Amino acid sequence: MSLRERAETILWKRHSNPKSGWTRVPTGPVLVYALYRRSWRLLLAALVWMVLNPVLFGPPETDDAWMTRAVLAEQWWIREEERATVGLDYPNVCNTVGALGFCYALYAAYRRRPVGATVGTVASIGLKFWWLHVLVGRYDAATAAGDSGGEG
Repeated sequence: MSLRERAETILWKRHSNPKSGWTRVPTGPVLVYALYRRSWRLLLAALVWMVLNPVLFGPPETDDAWMTRAVLAEQWWIREEERATVGLDYPNVCNTVGALGFCYALYAAYRRRPVGATVGTVASIGLKFWWLHVLVGRYDAATAAGDSGGEG
């Protein structure tokens, strides 16, 4: 395993801590709010948090938590299934439309359109969670069929 692959594995393991995943969820809404309010300090703080968050927490003790499995499922989807995270196929279309919704939320926040910013943000989070829900189901099925224990 190359140094880069080892670093990525460590990063994924740390990010799979449910504290990392759940504390990262509000980052999108904070970014939208900061842009809407023109709070450049808050925007910068949210961007720094987004970058630092995956390394602030240690690896989880188990993979029982849903958020842990969501992060592991995303890694599995990319590495083992060799799939992209966006596209027009299911379930990636959910992530794609969610990303577009977030882009719209940022645009609406910039234009100071609170309804559009809110709808775009809620849609992006809902679609991201739906995408993760589908991946976790597939990951759980694959790990149960493969080694009856998953990772961790």
